[in-house]
Amino acid sequence: MERENQFIGQSGAFLDAVERASRAAPMRRPVLVVGERGTGKELIAERLHRLSNRWDESLVTMNCAALPETLIEAELFGHEAGAFTGATKAREGRFEQADKGTLFLDELGTLSMAAQERLLRAVEYGEVTRIGSSRPVQVDVRIVAATNEDLPRLAKEGTFRADLLDRLSFEVITLPPLRVREGDIGVLAEYFARRMAAELEWETWPGFAPHVQRELEDHPWPGNVRELRNVVERAVYRWDRPAEAIAHAQFDPFESPWKPLESEIGKRQSAGGSTDFTTAVEATARPTAELESVDDLRGAVDAHERAIVEHSLGKHRWNQRQTAKALGLSYDQLRHCIKKHGLMQEAD
Repeated sequence: MERENQFIGQSGAFLDAVERASRAAPMRRPVLVVGERGTGKELIAERLHRLSNRWDESLVTMNCAALPETLIEAELFGHEAGAFTGATKAREGRFEQADKGTLFLDELGTLSMAAQERLLRAVEYGEVTRIGSSRPVQVDVRIVAATNEDLPRLAKEGTFRADLLDRLSFEVITLPPLRVREGDIGVLAEYFARRMAAELEWETWPGFAPHVQRELEDHPWPGNVRELRNVVERAVYRWDRPAEAIAHAQFDPFESPWKPLESEIGKRQSAGGSTDFTTAVEATARPTAELESVDDLRGAVDAHERAIVEHSLGKHRWNQRQTAKALGLSYDQLRHCIKKHGLMQEAD
């Protein structure tokens, strides 16, 4: 499992997680990696393998959510010829493929109860039995599993085996989301941007405009590092003035004035579900909290005006006539805003 990505970061929370993985790597015990999507669970799994005594053996990966329930057990444990319809020849499973190495089970929380029961036996006794066979096969496999689910809660609810959770949680490494990794957003953005600039064969890296840097820092990054990489690489790829600082980044790639209208199915779901109400409450609660924190009305209005003008200028590559048209201003009105907020130097 070779990855382009590297461990980039300097925050204490991130470095603590990496250090814990390094300490657990030489152990033969299972490790459970927990984190939101895009936090780097696959990279931690690779680190656990590369720093272990099994580094020169196979690192086999299986995404438990990518296969239908009927095929998961066959993928994990293999099958004999004729074991089921379509099984024309015998096939070893992921456990046998990972013998003497490491098996990385991603999205562990999606495993069926039947697959969990067989997995528990494989972990406890180091043996697997192919589907359609009565002869167990001994395997020496180190298990690394990953999930973004709350497995202890699922165990209490009875949808995940508590005994399996006990066996897999010798060490639990919880990866911090990007929004709490102080100082890492700028470092990661610079790394991804420079790499994309080199791929595009730019002679120099012009950097980000100050307002784009602020936008990157302020974004909540629900998709974490994976989302950040997409946003940054897209911003560099779309920028056609390599000598000038990148002045626009689109966070939602689906944002468009020609975005399709909501389908009839979506309308019915919105009308009948409670999700719409929750979303509406959240959408109104956030602005309310922001309004209650305002103690300088004029300053807040000016800051909001500056942010709008700055973003629109960047979006239109500092073309002031296009920006003025987009904002419904005259050219002179826009020039006044630029001068008022000290944006002249950036525009020039």
